[in-house]
Amino acid sequence: MQFTQSYLTLPATFYKEILPTPVADPQLIIWNETVAEQLGFAGNPADYTKFLAGNETFENSQPIAQAYAGHQFANFTMLGDGRAILLGELQGKDHITYDLQLKGSGRTPFSRGGDGRAALGPMLREYIISEAMHHLGIPTTRSLAVVYSGEGIQRETVKPGAVLTRVAKSHIRVGTFQYAAQFGSVEDLRSLADYTIEHLAIPVNEHPYKSLLQEVIKRQATLIAQWQLVGFVHGVMNTDNMTLSGETIDYGPCAFLDTYDPATVFSSIDQQGRYAYGNQPGIAGWNLARFAESLLPLLGDTQEKAIEVAQAVLDSYPELFQQAYNEGLSKKIGLPNTEQTLKLASQFLQLMQQHKADFTRTFVALTLQNYSDEFFKHADVQAWLKQYEQQQGERTPEQQQLMEASNPVLIPRNHLVQQALDEAETGSMENVMTLLKHLEKPYMYSQEQLAFDQRPPETGQDFVTYCGT
Repeated sequence: MQFTQSYLTLPATFYKEILPTPVADPQLIIWNETVAEQLGFAGNPADYTKFLAGNETFENSQPIAQAYAGHQFANFTMLGDGRAILLGELQGKDHITYDLQLKGSGRTPFSRGGDGRAALGPMLREYIISEAMHHLGIPTTRSLAVVYSGEGIQRETVKPGAVLTRVAKSHIRVGTFQYAAQFGSVEDLRSLADYTIEHLAIPVNEHPYKSLLQEVIKRQATLIAQWQLVGFVHGVMNTDNMTLSGETIDYGPCAFLDTYDPATVFSSIDQQGRYAYGNQPGIAGWNLARFAESLLPLLGDTQEKAIEVAQAVLDSYPELFQQAYNEGLSKKIGLPNTEQTLKLASQFLQLMQQHKADFTRTFVALTLQNYSDEFFKHADVQAWLKQYEQQQGERTPEQQQLMEASNPVLIPRNHLVQQALDEAETGSMENVMTLLKHLEKPYMYSQEQLAFDQRPPETGQDFVTYCGT
């Protein structure tokens, strides 16, 4: 494998060179053939097990742990890769350079007292959800493999350990820039900004750092709109979990809406609902403001001028998000993106919330014009349907195709994911593989796919997620 490690061109304050800690008895339990082919992994997947467990190092690989800081639930703290090691970069067949990172590969100088390890269940969760997001068409990190470590790790109980290989266009985060601004020099910050612009192919004009801010805001506005349109709840939108590449990263306490409610929170640690589904657009704006603050030394000759430039760019975020969201929401109900359409769509969401309708299945029913569900029998919903059908008229094949391409039949249902993970911890990967197979085609309106989607049992309505360390 022809690894490079361009991160080493940055000042040494941004990383620590460190080797992964070997595990006792590595066993490859899942391998992403599509990602492997894209990155040029050839031959028997089992031959890579010792490398992806951290027991051996690829030739040309120069492993590092990245330094960063960030706001965790609005509290600023020093962070860094406490249990993740960046092996290096590989060029894909698409000529894009990708990071390969081992997660759960042992302690680093940034571990802050942690053991540097990861449990099998959370690593498989990241594999499943990131693959689902990819097939939903949402920018995301991906997973190459999960290796069982052959070791037990102590959490609330002893759990089987694992190492995940994460693939990303970049692991540079808002928190990386916060680290540079807080702990580095202006030249360190400039070096990081220049590196990011080049590494992520940021289009620039005469003001490159303003261009960087503009592009990151644009990517995040689009990404968060996509999250909202499929009912994805990230769960822990700390600034160290926002990538500048615009990829979804860190699938700890994430989950998907079943019942539609903007106040939905799944994470056990989010007691105040800071990262609730309906708060995600605003939190993204807050995180982007922190990014802009870190860039201030590069945005103007004076503090006053820099703040003026930053604020002008930040002011574009709400509109960019709303444009992306409105366009997507209009497609979900198969109508042109007009004020009348958006009013109708907003009313539909309000009715869904009022009657506790399932987010995914209700939009699928609208797409199929199948109104047998109890939700559609309410008088106020019947009245809405009458308005909707009058506005849409006779549905055209083009409208039908648009709705099917905008309303997934399948999402990674929380209870199905948890069932698969529970079985995996006992040694059976059958449910994991079956789930992954179906999630590869979320927009296929076949009887098989429609039948596979299952509403959660009553006990599943109070689903709780954990950070999964």
